[in-house]
Amino acid sequence: MSMQSSQLPSRAGIGFKPQHFADIVASRQPLGFFEVHAENYMGAGGPPHAQLRRLREDYALSIHGVGLSIGAMQPLDADHLERLRLLCDRYEPESFSEHLAWSSHDSVYLNDLLPLPYTDGTLSRVVEHVDRVQTRLRRQMLLENPATYLTFAESTLAETDFLAEVARRAGCGLLLDVNNVFVAATNHNTDPAAYLARFPLEAVREIHLSGHSRTTDETGAPLLIDSHDTPVTDPVWALYADVIARTGPVPTLIEWDNDVPAWPILRAEALRAETVLAGARQNAA
Repeated sequence: MSMQSSQLPSRAGIGFKPQHFADIVASRQPLGFFEVHAENYMGAGGPPHAQLRRLREDYALSIHGVGLSIGAMQPLDADHLERLRLLCDRYEPESFSEHLAWSSHDSVYLNDLLPLPYTDGTLSRVVEHVDRVQTRLRRQMLLENPATYLTFAESTLAETDFLAEVARRAGCGLLLDVNNVFVAATNHNTDPAAYLARFPLEAVREIHLSGHSRTTDETGAPLLIDSHDTPVTDPVWALYADVIARTGPVPTLIEWDNDVPAWPILRAEALRAETVLAGARQNAA
């Protein structure tokens, strides 16, 4: 069976929000792509699809799922997967991605992306689920590293080794969320640069950047929340620049899903990423 690989342009992109539609279509934007959450477009029609069709005329498209529950114990939801197939067939996106997480059990659906223990059993289950998704969609899936707030005593594999093995066995790509790396490293008191040094960058087909919120846990230690409601922080920008220096240009998305700002502010975040990518292109020339 042939499988379409991820083909986003190595440019900056933005997660599309309907309140920005008029600004976006008023003139051509210096962006490579837009990304949408799959579950927001599983209806048959209406204004959401009208807007997305218009964007698709001018820009590459990434579809990002949040509801497949790739790490769940039970089989994937066949109805959800079929709706996802219909959506991908309708818009033929250059990329489809999901999370290394679980969010459902039996008929219970949780409004969160929950972490997994990294064991051989979990690895086999995730590979099986990724393979089923890719077979049904007839396209490569990108798997995103999670933002985590706890670790499992039973884990026997490092997260980076787990992701590398999923990509090797299933033939999927990886979506590297740099903010998630920083959030998890801060929460677990580890070094984000060391994590990235072990990350299988050769499998990365897309990068996400976003903001986070800061609080403290019950001991007073810093606790970061992957809230997507602020600008990208300077430490995350620095980690991103280091990654791009090693990989060369990679499609890079700005995620801002809560307390969404006016279009010029969001556009400026994307242009900052575009500047990093342009520098990498110049260095490679």
